[in-house]
Amino acid sequence: MDTIRGDRGDSDTAGGAADAERLARWEQEEQAAASATRDIADVPAVEVITTTAVHLMSAAAVKVGLADDPETQKDLDEARKLINALAGLITAGAPEISDMHARSLRDGLRSLQLAFREASVIPDPIGKGPGEKWTGPVN
Repeated sequence: MDTIRGDRGDSDTAGGAADAERLARWEQEEQAAASATRDIADVPAVEVITTTAVHLMSAAAVKVGLADDPETQKDLDEARKLINALAGLITAGAPEISDMHARSLRDGLRSLQLAFREASVIPDPIGKGPGEKWTGPVN
């Protein structure tokens, strides 16, 4: 790769046009990034917390085997991690997001915990399952 313009006999105008195009693309990407940053700044914390919880819940449901292809998608080790993270988020975020939002998230979490227990070949003792450190025993 040549670092000095024109050392291969190319005209400076071709190199200048490529540089201008590259600069224009870079500026567009910078504007898009700045726009996205402004957008996230406008999102209320309640929405960020609940959206994150829904993403964790969806991923955990797939890993527990509640999706289209449980034979290939089921991974209880991964599900345990996701359910633990979800339980921590819901427990810590509940006072901030109002009872209305927290109640439905807790219901979903409980359903996942029960599905995990049912999917386990060797179930965890009551109170030792995923997320039960934060939610208390689920049975």
